[in-house]
Amino acid sequence: KSINVNGHRRQPKLCLGDINSGRAFDNNCLCFESVHGFRRRECTCNASKLGPEHFFMTALVNIGKKLPQVPTKEKKSQNLIAEMKRMNMNLPARVWVPLYNFQHHVVRIAYTESTVLNSRDRSPYIIYIEVVACDNVFCSPLPTKQFDSKLRSTRSEENLTLQSERYNNYLNATCETQSLDAELIDSYRSFVNNDDADIWSTSDEVDEPPKRAAYKLPNVCMTQHQLAHNGTGGPTSDTQSIRSTESRSSQQEIMAAEIRKRLSEVKTMGPITFERDPEDPSAAALKEPWDKKEQRLRQSSPYGHLRNWRLLAAIVKCGDDLRHELLAYQFMVRLKEIWQLEHVPVFIRPINILVLSNNSGLIEPILNAVSLHQIKKNSKLSLRNYFLREFGTATSENFLTATRNFVQSCAGYSIGCYLLQVKDRHNGNILLGDEGHVIHIDFGFMLSATPKNLGFESSPFKVTREFVDVMGGLQSDMFEYYKILILQGLLAARKHMDQLMPIVEILQHGSQLNCFSKGNVTLRLRERFHLNMTDEQLQMYVENMVE
Repeated sequence: KSINVNGHRRQPKLCLGDINSGRAFDNNCLCFESVHGFRRRECTCNASKLGPEHFFMTALVNIGKKLPQVPTKEKKSQNLIAEMKRMNMNLPARVWVPLYNFQHHVVRIAYTESTVLNSRDRSPYIIYIEVVACDNVFCSPLPTKQFDSKLRSTRSEENLTLQSERYNNYLNATCETQSLDAELIDSYRSFVNNDDADIWSTSDEVDEPPKRAAYKLPNVCMTQHQLAHNGTGGPTSDTQSIRSTESRSSQQEIMAAEIRKRLSEVKTMGPITFERDPEDPSAAALKEPWDKKEQRLRQSSPYGHLRNWRLLAAIVKCGDDLRHELLAYQFMVRLKEIWQLEHVPVFIRPINILVLSNNSGLIEPILNAVSLHQIKKNSKLSLRNYFLREFGTATSENFLTATRNFVQSCAGYSIGCYLLQVKDRHNGNILLGDEGHVIHIDFGFMLSATPKNLGFESSPFKVTREFVDVMGGLQSDMFEYYKILILQGLLAARKHMDQLMPIVEILQHGSQLNCFSKGNVTLRLRERFHLNMTDEQLQMYVENMVE
């Protein structure tokens, strides 16, 4: 960083905020550089500590403000990737992601993973940020800058070719012993080569083909080898040999048909993988399991070898006042604490919000979750059939657990949406997690605020016939359980109403937020706790709301 001139250190030009300089997030502080093995603990140059973080957040927001002007989703994504690549020129730096409450330095943005999210009028985007945990963000040493290398991908390509050759040789040798037909061999080879997650590795070692349960051809070989001999292991007579040959041929046909059947079942069972869609690039990115994404990006990152490397995600949203979202977050957090205190088994997942201005901020992404809109568009299935595909048969433990999670989360968000009068509950604003939980996002319209100020939404909350089908139907125990949970949750919220009301009351006084623009919002909120109703009357009211 420092420039030596005639044996003296001279600070380089200050370039804070200049993305093209390569030092946009550098405040020129040299106090914590190691000199003769000694490192200071305090800054004595009076450099701006928060300057780099301020310009880091400003750069992210400016990108979000420019994206709506780009015409198509595909071009938006290309533009976003290019901007994030420019951001990487200025990293590592003493900047951090303030959504997360642990000390860390941002070292790199996985720019190829950056994706524009679905939005009718805005262009929010999600980024995946590589960080390194540290003791103190201001004085801990920064990692040495590493540049993306082609060596890692080259090795991966070599491994891919070598592994594929091993697979094909393995299959040819196996199939010679079984005399299986060419169509079956091609099907199995296609199945084996389809999953290359284990091939893309940075290791130079190539193991033998991985074992795949229920599809291992060696088991077929053993079965037919046993069929070729009698129980004593000795040769048979000519007649027995002919019968054995016919039996062996018949068994080969049966085994081949069984393998074909299982191979076809593979395509219709298990979790669905979303294909990349230029009109909705976020669907495939969000469907990928977080642990696999983290492992994949760590292997390809020049900083992945660092012990304290971590991957974080953040959504940058511009053009909306996220103070509505922050109010909903604070209300939901307190509501969740009340339910835990009262042992009511309902589920909500408050989403952390960082307001940067009156029209921009950061939002915590929900990992391992996709919207109902993306599910229906990519799977072409009803919600119940999607559950069966993702979690197994209707009597399996995974399916029953996922259904219980679905019911408990539907009940939790039904209460939250009713109390806050949340509007605009279309399928793009409702997520489904990988354990079956429903998670609502985007609370921009609530209390007195409505889309286009039309005020046409009269339902207390969203529960559709398709939701009820997942629960098992109108006469099912799970549907009754859903209504019981709403009643229990409302009773608990009513009991602790004095903890919930001040959150809204304090913000209403002198506020310019749209959600407080019509009448006495807090008075109507208090009425929704129904203090004048008995428990039996409230139960009937819940029945009517669900209906």
